[in-house]
Amino acid sequence: MASKTWLITGASSGLGLAIAEAALQAGHKVIATARNPTKAADENPQSQNWATETTKKVEEAIKQAGGVIDVVINNAGYSLLGSIEDTSHKFPRPHKWKNTLEYSNRAKYICAELGLDFFLAHMQGMSESLARELSPCGIRVLLVEPGEFRTKFLSAYIEPAAGMNKGYVGTPLEKFLQVFKSKDGKQQGDPAKAAQRILEIVTNTGMGAGKEGFLRVPLGKDCYERFWAKCESMQKNLLQMKGIAHSTGYDA
Repeated sequence: MASKTWLITGASSGLGLAIAEAALQAGHKVIATARNPTKAADENPQSQNWATETTKKVEEAIKQAGGVIDVVINNAGYSLLGSIEDTSHKFPRPHKWKNTLEYSNRAKYICAELGLDFFLAHMQGMSESLARELSPCGIRVLLVEPGEFRTKFLSAYIEPAAGMNKGYVGTPLEKFLQVFKSKDGKQQGDPAKAAQRILEIVTNTGMGAGKEGFLRVPLGKDCYERFWAKCESMQKNLLQMKGIAHSTGYDA
């Protein structure tokens, strides 16, 4: 397998770090970005090329690596807990645009991306569009959607300073937030195995061989089961609405 150059954002911990380690162990070059590259380099000496998550620094790192990027893992992000009502005024808008701009700026290099944050639906839609747009250029897009993996994701979260709106007390939202916090350190997913599967899918080796034509990559049994339930729900919805959908055309 020929060595590739990988650009991995948010690589100082969690899945980003696991992917970087897997790529390095397989003989690939890795450009890893982090909010604090000095600290990341001290904690992860095995990854030699660190850059801050800014366009200029990333471009400099790419030039130092030879000017060619084969694989981009767009993984940087954080967990924001709360209802849309409690968070929409202060957090999502700047964060959403930041993600959109970062994603678009790196799109010319993209081969794989990780999406697990508040704006997952937004990233899903963009990934679908990118896949269609970039396919004629020979650039492959993957939408990797992890379930619960044992990283720091469930402990390094941000909540609205005012807390949860009292109107949500006793609702499914409150229960979900309680479960979310209680699962930290108990997740069944192994980040190292997830990273290996991603490596294999990107390089068309191992369990990833023959999977070139697919966009979505669900990781974890829990994620797969939620995907399946969603597909069944969508199918039921479509069947029930078929008559309504077909009733809106001009009469022959």
